[in-house]
Amino acid sequence: MPINENCQISLTTRIPQPELVNLYGCSIGPETSIGPFVEIQNGVTIGDKCKIQSHSFICEGVTIEDQVFIGHGVIFTNDRYPAATNRNGNLKGLSDWNLEKTIVRRGAAIGSGSTILPGVEIGESAIVGAGSVVASNVEAGSTVHGNPATTHSVSSLNE
Repeated sequence: MPINENCQISLTTRIPQPELVNLYGCSIGPETSIGPFVEIQNGVTIGDKCKIQSHSFICEGVTIEDQVFIGHGVIFTNDRYPAATNRNGNLKGLSDWNLEKTIVRRGAAIGSGSTILPGVEIGESAIVGAGSVVASNVEAGSTVHGNPATTHSVSSLNE
């Protein structure tokens, strides 16, 4: 798997196993750590001091601000209506779908195995519990979990 020359990667970005990642057309800030088997696609921006754990997929249209944690196997999506072909049966091309952007604000944490649907904003310092499906915006400082991910009071988490 390659690190394409069209990436903008800080000299202090840590990629301990560069032969095990697939990075192309992305921008990655200083002191960010990228684990093995991560794919980061064209147009993605990742800020400073982030940690991207193994087996995560960050697709086109995603912006990750500074100091964000992305757990193992987190999947971002960018197409609300995915399909292989158009109505006429022809394979879809680049102009046949609608890219929806997603932003993860500073200091947020996304637990392992979560799926982030397109067009959402995960607020500053928010926490997404492991295995969650984020289908709508997450408020700054809140904790969400489940499918779909929703906010729960602290007392309900301890029951």
